[in-house]
Amino acid sequence: MATFGFAMDPFAVLGVAPGATAEELRAARRRLALLLHPDRIGGDAEAMRQLNTAFDQAMADRRRSGHEGGGGVNHIPDQSERREQRPGPHSRVVHDVASFTIEALPAEAFEALLVITTWLGEVLVDDPPYQLDVVLEEPYACWCRLDLLPDAGATTVSLTLAGLGLNPPPDLDDVRDLWVANLNQLGRPD
Repeated sequence: MATFGFAMDPFAVLGVAPGATAEELRAARRRLALLLHPDRIGGDAEAMRQLNTAFDQAMADRRRSGHEGGGGVNHIPDQSERREQRPGPHSRVVHDVASFTIEALPAEAFEALLVITTWLGEVLVDDPPYQLDVVLEEPYACWCRLDLLPDAGATTVSLTLAGLGLNPPPDLDDVRDLWVANLNQLGRPD
């Protein structure tokens, strides 16, 4: 497992923007710790130490810049803000507010996505029926969060992607299409 190196930007190591909330920093650390912890197969003690150092530095930067406290103001983005991809060499997190819709209530949609996860990767966190964190395997190796929201008898799914290690995330449209194609296959008899 490759190590991060101490000269790296702590926010880039965590895969979050420099203005990330404390909760976003904690979530990023948990997500990466599930992959890097030395008790896991393929884990790396040095990479875990560097992850913890990056987290501590990012939290200290937040305190120094006056961003104490938690989550900030709830904000519903308009159409122009729906997709966010941070440009530049540390493009590590991609988010799409409404990636696709499943014509089922959240509990049923969650179960379908959980089945598909067994085909595509590994479940890290499941919080039925509203959140699923997954590590996808090839060809789109990345961390993927699916947030499920009830939507008039259906479920809208929002995707958030982050690269693994120092890799950038794959194209969000490609990952969305992968989920949709597998959902469509789920309902078809062989």
